[in-house]
Amino acid sequence: MFKKVSLLFLFSVGFLMLKAQEKIPFRITKYNNIIVKTLVNDKDSLDLMFQIAMEGGSISPERQRKADHIIFKDEISENNTVKIGKLIIKNVQFFDNELTGHEADGKIGTGIFAGKTFKIDYDNNQFGIYDKMPDLKGYESMPLFSENGQFYIVADNVIDNEQQEVYFLLQSGYSGGILYSNKFADGKELDKKLKITGEKTLKNSAGQSVITKQGVLPFLKLGNLVLKDVSAGFFAGDLKTQKVSYFGADLLRRFIWIFDAERKTVYFKPSKYFKEPYYKLN
Repeated sequence: MFKKVSLLFLFSVGFLMLKAQEKIPFRITKYNNIIVKTLVNDKDSLDLMFQIAMEGGSISPERQRKADHIIFKDEISENNTVKIGKLIIKNVQFFDNELTGHEADGKIGTGIFAGKTFKIDYDNNQFGIYDKMPDLKGYESMPLFSENGQFYIVADNVIDNEQQEVYFLLQSGYSGGILYSNKFADGKELDKKLKITGEKTLKNSAGQSVITKQGVLPFLKLGNLVLKDVSAGFFAGDLKTQKVSYFGADLLRRFIWIFDAERKTVYFKPSKYFKEPYYKLN
């Protein structure tokens, strides 16, 4: 279903000091988003949300800080330089007017790690960047599927006492746990088979309704690790535009992740958040 492809190299990466490992601190918001402090074109200090589902960067129209030195043409800005700690990333492409997470001026993607193995360490609030594979003691592994710069994994879902395999897009911009695609939600009759804990209805100008429902997935199995009573959302109503299933930020934070340089394998183990209460969407 998914074609394994190499990352598009939108970035050329250089280091002020070449090391086997570089560490980049981040903070986690109450919405489960990762925020990194950046300096763009040596002028603009921006808080950018790390978005694992993209390679490049973007600037939000609702930003709190100025981005006057990012020059856009047709809402695209080329050849920018971004500094994150000691890391310097050149030739960064930014898109303009893309909404982002709370407390962020925009987004930055996985291109900052191009050609490198990288770790998302939620225990220590930092990224690790490696020239060689780090110690993998205690980690499990699974295939990583890449498509258009986005990453997918496979996890088993237990619904109505049946185990269902689902391809999930890793989506750090979605604060919740699981968000199922319309195809899966309709095909598996989630409206009937999941315990529904909440529902909201919105209508557009044409009177079409968008219904969001929150439910509880009894078990989600990632490798040999099992999460219980996972928060799971899906759409109903007239408008159904969710084409893929999300593995959201609330689930991502429950693991420490290592992505190999080829983006073909991901390694994971429980983080300190593994048994924390699930995030409740407003």
